[in-house]
Amino acid sequence: MRILLVHNYYQSSSPSGEDVVFDNERQLLESAGHEVICYSRRNDDISSSILERAAAAGSLFWSLRSYREISALIKKHQPQVAHFHNTFPLISTSAYAACRDNLLPVVQTLHNYRLICPSGLLLRNGRPCEKCIGNQMLPAIQHACYRQSRIGTALVAGMLNINRALGTYERNVDRYVCLTEGARQRFIRGGLPPEKLLIKPNVLRDAPGIGSGDGGYALYVGRLTSEKGVTSLVDSWRQMNYPLKIAGDGALRTILEQTCRTSGAQVEFLGFRSRDEITTLMQRASLLIIPSECYEGFPMTVLEGLATGTPLLVSALGALDELVQAPEHGYKFKAGDPDDLREKATALLANTDRLQTMRLANRALFDRRYSLKQSIGNLEHVYQEAIACRTNSHTVSIQRSVENNA
Repeated sequence: MRILLVHNYYQSSSPSGEDVVFDNERQLLESAGHEVICYSRRNDDISSSILERAAAAGSLFWSLRSYREISALIKKHQPQVAHFHNTFPLISTSAYAACRDNLLPVVQTLHNYRLICPSGLLLRNGRPCEKCIGNQMLPAIQHACYRQSRIGTALVAGMLNINRALGTYERNVDRYVCLTEGARQRFIRGGLPPEKLLIKPNVLRDAPGIGSGDGGYALYVGRLTSEKGVTSLVDSWRQMNYPLKIAGDGALRTILEQTCRTSGAQVEFLGFRSRDEITTLMQRASLLIIPSECYEGFPMTVLEGLATGTPLLVSALGALDELVQAPEHGYKFKAGDPDDLREKATALLANTDRLQTMRLANRALFDRRYSLKQSIGNLEHVYQEAIACRTNSHTVSIQRSVENNA
């Protein structure tokens, strides 16, 4: 199968899991013998000049460059399906139109909640917020949810509302990929057609082996930002008599390090680490903590934790609550509650036999549900559904045209 993959990369200074998933799925498709044609743009290309930023703002609504370049790729390579990961902000929905005008089926993975929330996170003041689902997103503008800018939020909301009114998301996309059932239900409430929403988890390419868990420490991997719950994690650890390693960087690192120095908490900040280093850290960790206080999509750290067998301690919120079954694969605690986090961590660390049982169960779950064979099968199924949908729509369109001209 010939597949056109399309993605707008985020800033290289702020890497996203979406970028990782795009690269993983490209490699997966190629390894399975599919021919892959890639089209990508990068937010690094947006300069600080007023003209460049104005042009980027215009691309929110329509990118003539994307339309022309994708149309040319389709004509040259004749792909059978297009799979979009991120179109925001440079590629835009003009890319869907290029596919529509060339009769190419379209798949869109919904990595975040951008289609129903200008910020893409369903988050306000560090807490989940669903006030914009199913409406014109005026609350987001009022609270300046996109980059703390009312003007910026209004632009994004305007783009979304215009495309809704034009039927872009319903007419020009044949199948959407949701990462979890919870996400699917939110998108249905947001107005997307239920019959077009399929569930497919993320892909972990080159999965690491199961670890021993002999490091004698707990582990957090991720950005040091408020929505990731790292403040609650550090607060909980001030009364823990067990080492915690934090791998990652972000805006809160300085203040969190100061908090730990003042309190004497057994927390070591490792900063940014390579994937190989993260893998080793996970394999040796007693448990992996994911304390997010926002609706995650499908964290790659969950897949990596399952692959290494590391017992999971996660907040009982959104995708994490759905993906982790307790007590088979780990424990769950109330999001944003340091006391509950500490209580669950203490109970989990006190039972070494349970930790070993979880380690084996987590790897077995990964092999059963998230293996490369399962992942490629899931992707191929989505593509076949999209192709059938576009074929049927084209047939109906021809029939209506014939009837109207009769």
